[in-house]
Amino acid sequence: MINLEATIDKIFTTRRITRDDQQRLMCSFLEGGLSPTDKDLLDRVYEALHQGRLRVVD
Repeated sequence: MINLEATIDKIFTTRRITRDDQQRLMCSFLEGGLSPTDKDLLDRVYEALHQGRLRVVD
């Protein structure tokens, strides 16, 4: 399984989310079996995107 926490740490450190990052997050979500902590991490990314604190790059 993908290290979700490391991916999200990188996203927040750079304040950017790449298409590759998006793909990793989607795979994690679709594989299922996410812990409540993992769900909270994904919610943080969604909220940051919604609030404009992250930039989507290719």
